[in-house]
Amino acid sequence: MADGDGLLEIQGRKRATQTASVSLPAPVPSPSMVPGASSLDIFSFTHTPNYCEENVYLLCKKLCEVGAADPMGADLFVVFISNEEKMVPLWHQKASIRNDGLVLWDYHVICIQSRRGKVFDLVWDLDSSLPFPSPINVYFSEAIQPMYSPNLVNSRLFRVVHAPLFLRCFASDRSHMKDDLGNWLALPPKYEPITSEDGTKNNLDKYIHMLAANVSANIQDLVHGVFSNEYGVLVGETMMEWFFSQIHQ
Repeated sequence: MADGDGLLEIQGRKRATQTASVSLPAPVPSPSMVPGASSLDIFSFTHTPNYCEENVYLLCKKLCEVGAADPMGADLFVVFISNEEKMVPLWHQKASIRNDGLVLWDYHVICIQSRRGKVFDLVWDLDSSLPFPSPINVYFSEAIQPMYSPNLVNSRLFRVVHAPLFLRCFASDRSHMKDDLGNWLALPPKYEPITSEDGTKNNLDKYIHMLAANVSANIQDLVHGVFSNEYGVLVGETMMEWFFSQIHQ
């Protein structure tokens, strides 16, 4: 998995391949403040390392509570990033030891805020060193970075879930964070595990499991499905920005 002179790190549920250092690109400007966000910064949010799915769950709730998002989360989308190999490269990640912040995760989770009538949508990523939040075009060019070859096994898939559905249905008992002997791979959050409204204790695998064969190229099916499917829709990385532009239509 690692390059010849690379370093393979085990960080709880996340495997990170980190190779030789390179120079950082020029910094990008911070976006203008969003309504209700004047008192918010990244330290306003709960963050437990290696529990990004729970961090984003709580982030969505807080954005709704403080008025930085629709009260029901209608403008928020939870996005799981992974692939069949569970090896996805992302840049500008705080967990990296490289200058460019490159990490190879098994999966990662972010929040995208769709801003109808605004110049750009926003990406909220508590694990990124980019401005918080970042315009979607900046985040995708800097953190996602287009793959140089469509044949790379690390081509990423995106499971996009409408936040109101996610907040009702998501559940995790954190069992994925224990080894075969029951020891924690990374210390869990201090609050109780998240349970869905119907009492489900764990369905994290259904969000993480992704097959390229299940990705639809029909934008109308994707836009309709993201608002109706409990586990959202699978979108290929070349369609992500286009997909969010169509949500506004």
